[in-house]
Amino acid sequence: MRKQLLTTTAVLLLAFTGSAFADMDAAKKFLDAEIGDLSSLDRAGQEAEMQWFIDAAKPFAGMEIKVVSETITTHEYESKVLAPAFTAITGIKITHDLIGEGDVVEKLQTQMQSGENVYDAYVNDSDLIGTHWRYQQARSLTKWMANEGKDVTNPNLDLNDFIGLKFTTAPDGDLYQLPDQQFANLYWFRYDWFNDEKNKADFKAKYGYDLGVPVNWSAYEDIAEFFTGREIDGKKVYGHMDYGKKDPSLGWRFTDAWLSMAGNGDRGLPNGLPVDEWGIKVNEKSQPVGSCVARGGDTNGPASVYAIQKYLDWLKAYAPAAAAGMTFSESGPVPSQGEIAQQMFTYTAFTADFVKDGLPVVNADGTPKWRFAPSPHGVYWKDGMKLGYQDVGSWTLLKSTPDDRAKAAWLYAQFVVSKTVDVKKSHTGLTLIRESSIAHPSFTERAPKLGGLIEFYRSPARVQWSPTGTNIPDYPKLAQLWWQAIGDASSGAKSAQEAMDSLCAEQEKVLERLERAGVQGDIGPKLAEEHDLAYWNKDAVEKGNLAPQLKIENEKEKPQTVNYDELVKSWQK
Repeated sequence: MRKQLLTTTAVLLLAFTGSAFADMDAAKKFLDAEIGDLSSLDRAGQEAEMQWFIDAAKPFAGMEIKVVSETITTHEYESKVLAPAFTAITGIKITHDLIGEGDVVEKLQTQMQSGENVYDAYVNDSDLIGTHWRYQQARSLTKWMANEGKDVTNPNLDLNDFIGLKFTTAPDGDLYQLPDQQFANLYWFRYDWFNDEKNKADFKAKYGYDLGVPVNWSAYEDIAEFFTGREIDGKKVYGHMDYGKKDPSLGWRFTDAWLSMAGNGDRGLPNGLPVDEWGIKVNEKSQPVGSCVARGGDTNGPASVYAIQKYLDWLKAYAPAAAAGMTFSESGPVPSQGEIAQQMFTYTAFTADFVKDGLPVVNADGTPKWRFAPSPHGVYWKDGMKLGYQDVGSWTLLKSTPDDRAKAAWLYAQFVVSKTVDVKKSHTGLTLIRESSIAHPSFTERAPKLGGLIEFYRSPARVQWSPTGTNIPDYPKLAQLWWQAIGDASSGAKSAQEAMDSLCAEQEKVLERLERAGVQGDIGPKLAEEHDLAYWNKDAVEKGNLAPQLKIENEKEKPQTVNYDELVKSWQK
């Protein structure tokens, strides 16, 4: 499909560049060649939306605008197909650069620190929402759309149609980023192996309960043990997959909500309050007050240490030996090779790579042998807590970008998330952002080949998956600490407790520097006094909160599984 897209791009470029000026002819060529019926709007609605872009863009015709995003399939489609289409339709020349995720953050930081306009707009993760709100260098889109940007804000934008706005809204109630692409980390398993009668009988005989989707980590552990070393289709298989190389991507593995799955932090959606899934606590003014248990945080609390220890134990006992030396990108495709029974933590951004014809995990008719399901939770987890992570790449306009350039870039941002193009874009990258796209009949038709992805996004369960929240005052500075600390645990240089003690201490050094500098005003960090775990747990319980929790002596709770097909039926009810 990817090769076909690139071929389509070449055809589109030839078609579009035949028009010297922005007009409806270019729009119609685009709609005919690229969109067709893959839109939540009918053809009349599509043309009306394109006419609005043509009219709104007239004052900026001929401008050359630069935007940037990380390199994933969705953004490749935008850069290679949608950017040239927008240029032909509006007369605004768009250069959409694709670079690494870390490089996007670096460019963003450079512009924030220097005030120089490096890019006119950024697609950067909503994990920076706490950063953007506190530093006030990103435009409030709420204010922008009501004031300076009102004349270039699409009346058909329909913010209520976006499923991720809670993730890009700050405690002040303003929207700071507009979602462009969104994907979750979910439990992945071999549906065919789990439904094999011999596997089911053998599992029931050994563990005393039914083989199924694990609801908790105890069941996940049993299933991992059961499959590891088992021979299926002539291959030795493994009951778990992960990665452990000391590399920046190891940090994402944990800041992307692994601790919340274990049960650290407090109840609250989209993020725990007052303690979030990073273990950072805020006060009633949303000021970060600590990360360590000694200040009421939970980064080094019993739930977090349990989370890291389980990661270490499972990687060693149930994953291929090579996994410990792999990075995120190296480990991602491994389950598609046919030797992995389940994985706790799989990004749905890999879906397109898991459904290619000819793979060991795909049937001859193109349907997958695997399924996505909600992730199981750890022993410290309680109802009302988040259960997983969603990556939400979102359009961000910095104040240092001149107004006219920001307006032209804002038009492009709205174009690539518009109802006209979003269904087609969603089919290309499988990173869903709009209710209208998720509900589109074309996804009902395609759902059987996507292994539960569409069922998940149409289910009530999805609200428990969310990005990093607003407790994090400087995501770039704090996120880089994680991979170094976890890497020490993964390599054996430190125990799980030692690694998390070190991590929370390093996080508090950053919070202390921010507090001392006063750069974030009265919503920046204000560190609390230190007390022991018993003190802070008692304080939390008295206020109706959870974190930090006391250690649970028996962390192997009663295992529980659920039948996948029954689970999907319950969502549909």
